[in-house]
Amino acid sequence: MAVKIRLARRGRKKAAMYDIVVADSRAPRDGRFIEKIGTYNPLTNPASINFDADKAFDWIMKGAQPTDTVRAMLSYRGVLMRKHLQLGVIKGAITQDAADQRYQQWIDEKNAKIEDKRTNVGAAKDEVRKQQLAAETKVREARAEALRAKQAAAQAALNPAPAAEEAAENTEAPAETAEENA
Repeated sequence: MAVKIRLARRGRKKAAMYDIVVADSRAPRDGRFIEKIGTYNPLTNPASINFDADKAFDWIMKGAQPTDTVRAMLSYRGVLMRKHLQLGVIKGAITQDAADQRYQQWIDEKNAKIEDKRTNVGAAKDEVRKQQLAAETKVREARAEALRAKQAAAQAALNPAPAAEEAAENTEAPAETAEENA
């Protein structure tokens, strides 16, 4: 019996989530499986990959073949790195302690990279939101100014005489003050 580690789809239309399962290669995609080892949600940024790494490692060591997508996930989370190091231990190339140390170092670096990406995505979203808000504020202020100018023009069109009288008074006032100063 050929065993595969693959994805089984669930969720509604256009909102897919996947289970990472160990199944017989002849079983249908969403059908019978041997064991569920985790979940995968591609809709988040970065994609959420949650699975039991120890179970996945055990199945890989027993000979289960991951599909391409699952292989990428296992590589991303370090299961294939662990397999590589364990094969070195079995062949006697390195000791178990050295393999565990290398694996832990790799996992720490990888988790730091993932956390950096997660924080950068959040910061980038906040920056974009601020820029959009600033642009919307400028547009709103420009529209308000245009509306005030339009209303002032309409008001001037309705009352042309008072506006002309005010302008005449304003031109006469400086002449009177000049006479008073002399």
